[in-house]
Formats: sequence, C-alpha cells, structure tokens
Amino acid sequence: MSTDALVHIVDDDLAVRQSLAFLLATDGLAVRVHDSAAAFLAAGADRVGCVVTDVRMPDIDGVELLHRLRQRGAMPPVIVMTGHADVALAVEAMKAGAVDFIEKPFDDELLLASIRSALARSDRTMKRESESNAVRARLAELSERERQVLEGLVAGKANKVIGLDLGISPRTVEIYRANVMSKLQAGSLSELVRMALVAGTLSGD
Repeated sequence: MSTDALVHIVDDDLAVRQSLAFLLATDGLAVRVHDSAAAFLAAGADRVGCVVTDVRMPDIDGVELLHRLRQRGAMPPVIVMTGHADVALAVEAMKAGAVDFIEKPFDDELLLASIRSALARSDRTMKRESESNAVRARLAELSERERQVLEGLVAGKANKVIGLDLGISPRTVEIYRANVMSKLQAGSLSELVRMALVAGTLSGD
C-alpha cells in the first residue's frame, strides 16, 4: 500500500468526522475531512487514496457525489456510510460505483478493513496508470514503420508475414523489431506484447 495514500472523510456531522479522523489517524492513515460533498469537490482530489462518505447529506448526497466524480473522470474507491433505513440508497450507491457500504453504527475493524481494501485497490490502479503512461511515452518515440512492425507483432504475425504486409524483408523486420524492443525496454517478445496491451491501442486514440 502506498505510504502517501489519503483517506477523505465526507460527512456533515462534526462528531462523525472527528471520531472517524481519530480512528483512522490512530491506525496510521493520513486523513482529510470535509463537511460536505461540495467542499470535497471544491478542494480537488490532489492526493486521493479513497473516500468515505455519508450517503445521506444535504444538497449533494453520497449517490450524487459518486455521479459527479464519474463525470469528472476521477473515480477513487468510495465507501458509503448508511443508516439502517438507507439500504435502498446504499444499493443505489453501489450501482453508481461505490466499492462498499457500511451500516451505522459500524464496527471499527470492519470499517478499517474496508478502507484498507479500498486503498489497496487505489494503489493498484495508480500503479497500472503509471505503467501505462510510461509505455505510452515510449510508444510516442517509435517511428511510423516501427509502430507498424509492433502492430504486426501484437497481432501475432511472424516476421515473414509482417514483411510481406509492409513490403520489406524479414531481416529488415527483425531490425525494426530489435529497435522497438530497445525503445520500449522490453526483455522479451511476450513482455513487448504485454506492454502494448497495457498501453491500449497503438493508433494513438
């Protein structure tokens, strides 16, 4: 788990915010509190590990917060806290993208376990995005011909077939292939294919 993971607590109840902040800080987690969803959205998610939010709040409730995060294209793991009468809202929140919901009054260890799981998920997502961005940057350095050879390799084509498709010799394909592997820092063909798949499409869209 990343050491700089940050847990955002979003709740209009001061007592809840304070008790949760104390609980999480005692467990060694970095915490930031917000008294409303609007305040959280206005603050920006500069360092987000996960969000713990009440589902029933004035103005922007937990479900609407999920929708707005999705609209922004930023969807950190969100855990919603609900009362016994809010099961329908909790289900709606799960459909909107929440990773878990905890009923009040909640067990401290149950909540901490849910947060740890959410932070681990966030950490995995950040690592995948970082790896993907690094590969995309390397892909951008490839020449057009190198990209064509890479597309052929990802499609599972042999050097001879790629050469026929591009009108070049298999030996020339081998040279381009070696250049591609060097630029992408791939140690094997399987790693090269995995990198290309991690980065998404090769067409740049």
